[in-house]
Amino acid sequence: MDRIPEYVDGLPNLSGQEDLITRSLAEARSRPVFDDQLDLGRIEAAFTIALHMHQPLRPADGALAEAPIIGNLAWMMDHQDVGDNHNAPAFAWCYRRMGELVRQLLEEGHRPRVMLDYSGTLLHGLRQMGLDEVFDELRYLATDPRARQAVEWLGSTWGHAVAPSTPVQDYRLHVRAWQHHFAGLFGLEALSRVRGFSPAEMALPNHPDVAYAFVRTLLDCGYEWVLVQEHTVEELDGSGLADPHLPHRLVCTNSDGETAAITAIIKTQGSDTKLVGQMQPYYEAKSSQPRDLAGHRVPPLSAQIADGENGGVMMNEFPSKYLEVMREYSGTSVAAVNGTEYLEALRRLGVGPADLPPLQPLHQHRVWRHLEPGQGPERLAAVIDKLRAEDDRFHMDGGSWTGDVSWVRGYDNVLVPMERASALFNSHMLTTKTPTDDPRYRRALFYLLASETSCYRYWGQGEWTDFGAEIARRAATAAQA
Repeated sequence: MDRIPEYVDGLPNLSGQEDLITRSLAEARSRPVFDDQLDLGRIEAAFTIALHMHQPLRPADGALAEAPIIGNLAWMMDHQDVGDNHNAPAFAWCYRRMGELVRQLLEEGHRPRVMLDYSGTLLHGLRQMGLDEVFDELRYLATDPRARQAVEWLGSTWGHAVAPSTPVQDYRLHVRAWQHHFAGLFGLEALSRVRGFSPAEMALPNHPDVAYAFVRTLLDCGYEWVLVQEHTVEELDGSGLADPHLPHRLVCTNSDGETAAITAIIKTQGSDTKLVGQMQPYYEAKSSQPRDLAGHRVPPLSAQIADGENGGVMMNEFPSKYLEVMREYSGTSVAAVNGTEYLEALRRLGVGPADLPPLQPLHQHRVWRHLEPGQGPERLAAVIDKLRAEDDRFHMDGGSWTGDVSWVRGYDNVLVPMERASALFNSHMLTTKTPTDDPRYRRALFYLLASETSCYRYWGQGEWTDFGAEIARRAATAAQA
């Protein structure tokens, strides 16, 4: 059986088939994702782009405690006279247009490449709106034998939760929930080809225990690599990356001395939709030369990710520029690739994960100068307090695409209700080992994951934090039902 239900009891299928998904992923791991094998010896450089698509859920109009939960795009569609909501129809087109663009390029005989990252809340909101034409295009990209060579789907957290400030047990629930939802939409075979992970907001935890749990979760859920922001990581001696255009090995050790490592592809520079909208990685790659890696000469990889719909450059300029570049690079010494495609080509060359240079989350070198792995969480907490007292720039809030949002500080009015909901879900559902296909579990999980969406913090104080607190309230109520 390749398909599992997309919806159960009126809610997206977020749990209940964990064993089936784990078995399906394990059985597929020995098979390559890409049949059109990339020959790294024939190119000088490679480039890749990823499009991140997301809309949060929110209460509809009316009394906050009673309003149904809808997707933000639906609210924008109904209120196009407010702010920038006139962009809602363009956003809806952006969510399906890659199917049209990829189909056109394949029919022309070209070799398009793109990676896609869709949050679960967006997918649920689109389905609620009845936008079946969007799913028709996405299903083509996920299942058509030719299109799936051009398109790589990246895993994500179902509720667009940021790792540094999401309870670690909940983060794992988000990762598993997205896999359920994706398999319900496109099938287990399509899910088995999802090998890379795109963290919401490019947020990487740097607290040693949280970072370890983050990597452990990805590995346990079958992921082989993760996309990370250049300025959120460091060499093991604390210096910046010597060459961010090569894949690395993200190594995370916790205070108990346990270590987990996963391959990392580096997104360079800050976050700017123009970098993808104007296909900057292609032009960067054109001026790049092969590098030495584990005794081999390999083409460097220029990688970028950006919102796929947000901003004028992505809504209006990206489609024509994408078509132009995908047509232009063909037959040159530069190749468009997807992340797993590039890593599979490295393995065929003899370069595996263990051969990649190690890195770690930002600021950890300062921790490990004062802490021996295995000394435990109490000693770690004391070291962190000492370092904070010595330098007010030191923090364990993690890093993301932006250096001026911590995702932790200043959000008590939404984090406190979220943490209460998480604690109640843990005590009433996880600790009691409530079956994950129990309707009570599914309902509480839906609200919990929806409440942990980053937007309730990123968009600042006011109605969005109220929305987050209200959805967390519903999660707490459902957990105790």
